[in-house]
Amino acid sequence: MSERCKILTLLMSAAFAWPLMAQSERGGVQLRYLGTAGWEITDGRTVVLIDPYLSRLRRVTPNDTADPADNRPLFDNAAIAQSDAATIDAHIRRADFVLITHTHYDHALDAPYIASKTGATIIGTESTYHFARAQGVPADKLIVVRGGEDYAFEGLSVRVIPSLHGVLRRAPNRQPDPNASLPPAIFPRDAKPPFRMGDLLIEGGTLAYLIRLGGRQILAFGSMNYIEREIEGLRPDVALIGAMPERREIYQYTARLLRALGNPRMVLRWRTSSKDMITCSRADVRVSQSVQSVDSACGGEPKFRQLEPDWRMAEPGRSA
Repeated sequence: MSERCKILTLLMSAAFAWPLMAQSERGGVQLRYLGTAGWEITDGRTVVLIDPYLSRLRRVTPNDTADPADNRPLFDNAAIAQSDAATIDAHIRRADFVLITHTHYDHALDAPYIASKTGATIIGTESTYHFARAQGVPADKLIVVRGGEDYAFEGLSVRVIPSLHGVLRRAPNRQPDPNASLPPAIFPRDAKPPFRMGDLLIEGGTLAYLIRLGGRQILAFGSMNYIEREIEGLRPDVALIGAMPERREIYQYTARLLRALGNPRMVLRWRTSSKDMITCSRADVRVSQSVQSVDSACGGEPKFRQLEPDWRMAEPGRSA
């Protein structure tokens, strides 16, 4: 199996100044990158998934063309949206909570299948609730949040943070319709499956989550924007932040973000594409007025490892 197909398990080690899996009185936490904005976080007892989208349907996105080496069907907006159950089954064994930041397909599509498979509770907006209910998730396995909640569960707590999705989206493959109307604000209450890919372009509001688990705090974003006053003073051990090109359209995106968070011990950036993810340790992220992006903060120094989601396939169409 090639390096890009190896399991990505992020274990904080001496190289990052503190261990995630250290056998200490604070306990340990393990992060696994699932691709796109998806993460698995666990302390060995409780498993939390964030925006798990393992299906990674073959599709032309605003920033990326479809991979010509991928022989799977191409999903345009008229195609019926469906999760890749085989890929999910191969890589998701259990989950207790699934946290959804917003209801675009590349964040929410797989959540109903995973919840049905594992019995996990989905936490998300009213839009997430309507989508999951339409897909058969029981109401008692859904928690609707709006931002501002701070819930204590057995073994963990979750603070729900109001956030923003909004970016200007001047992307190379985007061809906006000058006569287009605004999409619905939330996923329709009475929507019935099957859904087409174009039906799953409803944002439905955006949230961020602060997960406290195993003596650590992990702050997860699902988009390239945030509300600065809502995160000011948070001090997470790990920040999971979006690093799509559109972040450059947000004024001092990274500098403001890291400064508001007090320069977290570890910053992990993600992309909604097949590109690699880079890890940045606290010692290497210099926050100043001149720092505009995670790319410039990380540079391209050899110490930064190129990482791939663990489910990436050696050959398109085959599970790793």
